[in-house]
Amino acid sequence: MKIGLISPYDYSHPGGVICHISYLAHHFHLQGHDVKIIAPVRKKGTRYFEEEVKAVGRPLPIPYGGTTARIPLSPWLPYQVKRVLAKEKFDIIHLHEPFIPMLCLSTLIESDTINIGTFHACHARSSGYWLGQPIMHTLGKKLHGKIAVSKPALDYISHYLPADYQIIPNGVDTNHYKPAGPVRAEYADGKLNILFVGRLEERKGVDDLIRACALVKEDFADFRLIIVGPGIKLRYQYELLAKRLLPDKVIFTNYVTFAELPQYYRTADIFCAPATKDESFGIVLLEAMASGKPVVATNIPGYASVLTDGQEGLLAKPRDPHSLARSLLTLIHDKSMRLKLAQRGLVTAEKYSWENVSRQVLDYYTRLMN
Repeated sequence: MKIGLISPYDYSHPGGVICHISYLAHHFHLQGHDVKIIAPVRKKGTRYFEEEVKAVGRPLPIPYGGTTARIPLSPWLPYQVKRVLAKEKFDIIHLHEPFIPMLCLSTLIESDTINIGTFHACHARSSGYWLGQPIMHTLGKKLHGKIAVSKPALDYISHYLPADYQIIPNGVDTNHYKPAGPVRAEYADGKLNILFVGRLEERKGVDDLIRACALVKEDFADFRLIIVGPGIKLRYQYELLAKRLLPDKVIFTNYVTFAELPQYYRTADIFCAPATKDESFGIVLLEAMASGKPVVATNIPGYASVLTDGQEGLLAKPRDPHSLARSLLTLIHDKSMRLKLAQRGLVTAEKYSWENVSRQVLDYYTRLMN
């Protein structure tokens, strides 16, 4: 089967959608399929596995949904896409976020083969989708299959494009994220480590986590908060808050490479994801579970669709440092609970392995082709 995976976002800038596409390509390749990724690429030669990438368009940073979308905007893009599709003659074209301009939209317009769209996002509302509904309904007819990565993602997109959707989740690399392996020796000193992984954006709730840890300190002082993730706009603000409320207890690592990230998960005693909104799925939760760590997360739909309260971790009220602190203290003072949650998390993470997820996607392709 010849498969084209289409990314609207800069392939050289790691993120949830890029991770999803690269792992699908990797596992499709392992199963003998001919796969090519079509994406805008800022850094030529970017590869995560053995995947073949065709660079189309130069990505530009555009503010979108509380983050920055790196997408190409060029009048020549439809012509470039038409040439690529004519040359490749894909059996299946799989578009990720099909209605994000311009690469996916151009591909959907030009494609004359079987088209599948995966919808990853979840927001309270979208003015772009609301205004673009006539176009979505017209081009939506060219999508022979529609996938949502979670129930919250399905609820979000179906509000603007009602249809039959197949829920196929994001996956986790259970060979990369696992309990056994090296740790960060500089933090393995007997202190209890609380870990956060994510971009330093407002919706990720880092300020709530810092305030929650300041409350934790009143009851338990021998801990360290490790904040892993890139960010410029809010970083200085968070560092000032940490210096004021948690002097000498917070480590900001900035960007951590894919190869190093499992070491941070293994070094943690508790993983915390305090996001406030707009999370369609909990990839970082799965990474922590696969690493054998208990999780404290906020009770938002995207996280609650992955983690069951009291099973793999604890769910706290979003935007509530006191609720977050109570959940953290529960696990801090109950090591046996931490171990039980971690063991259940390992079982849950295995269900989301990329081997299982890629097989579900291929089965869906086959059903549509037949």
